[in-house]
Amino acid sequence: MAYKKDQGRMARMTVFWSIAVLVLYGCTSLHATLQGMGNLADPLGGMGRIPLIGVVPNLALVISILAGLLGLWLLYRWEQKPKNADLLIETEAELRKVTWPTIDEAVDSSLVVAGTVLFLMTFIAGADWFLGRLAQRILMGG
Repeated sequence: MAYKKDQGRMARMTVFWSIAVLVLYGCTSLHATLQGMGNLADPLGGMGRIPLIGVVPNLALVISILAGLLGLWLLYRWEQKPKNADLLIETEAELRKVTWPTIDEAVDSSLVVAGTVLFLMTFIAGADWFLGRLAQRILMGG
């Protein structure tokens, strides 16, 4: 039972930090967008730069930080639901059962797919050309 708990904790942490990176990236993008808007980029209350990070506090920064904190909190709450945690554990267990192809098998399979696509592309282009000629002869009379 302890192993299943550890598995669940690792799966939840992996999912949390993977999505958290996307949330934080979205907040930096939001900040850049809000900086472009007129009065949102004005410094707050005549303050200078924040000493450790060297950023001038403005409304765009405050909105971005609040959006990021809200996003991380909502993500944490979503991830802690037992239904979602069980799904992550089951997904990880299923992925452990998968037999991943070797590099040679992956290359061979890719070559087969590429060859099949080229063959079908050639066949469809030829059939299109032939049927176009046939329709032209029938419609144009001759």
